[in-house]
Amino acid sequence: MKSELIENRIIVWNIEDSRKLFSQGYYGKPIGIPKPKIEEIDAPLILDLIEGLYLLENKKITITKSKQRVTVDELIEICKKEVHEFDKKYLVYKNFRDKGYIINPGIKFGCDFAVYEKGPGIDHAPFLIQVYTRSEPITSTGIVLAGRLATSVKKQFILAIPKGKEKVDFLALDWWKA
Repeated sequence: MKSELIENRIIVWNIEDSRKLFSQGYYGKPIGIPKPKIEEIDAPLILDLIEGLYLLENKKITITKSKQRVTVDELIEICKKEVHEFDKKYLVYKNFRDKGYIINPGIKFGCDFAVYEKGPGIDHAPFLIQVYTRSEPITSTGIVLAGRLATSVKKQFILAIPKGKEKVDFLALDWWKA
């Protein structure tokens, strides 16, 4: 499927391709459709850089910029410039996608990612993910704030901590009443 890199977004212009790509794993967001259902998609699909890289690496899409093909290495360099702490976020994104989860930006929840088991509109995201490094301090106040937020929206808060270049450790926080 063909797509085009415009600034820091990747657009799939072909409507059939948009519908197909969205149906294969809830990739991207159709322009102007806030809660899309597959059969309702009649607009181009916008992908963020992280999911675009994942799709490019998995040979699901091709990307052009100014009519020139963008390689995986070129897109990685763009991602490093555009996405804060790209390397660790991409490792976590890839880890969940490779396991079959649907992973979307978690900005509306104040975290890095929201993770679905089936997909948005089918189920609610049971997990909120915040990516940390091993050396990054985590305050008790930060944990309480994250836990309270996750609990208030009925989700589990998970700390994702990349380990090397391919592995990720997870620390899940559960809140319960005694």
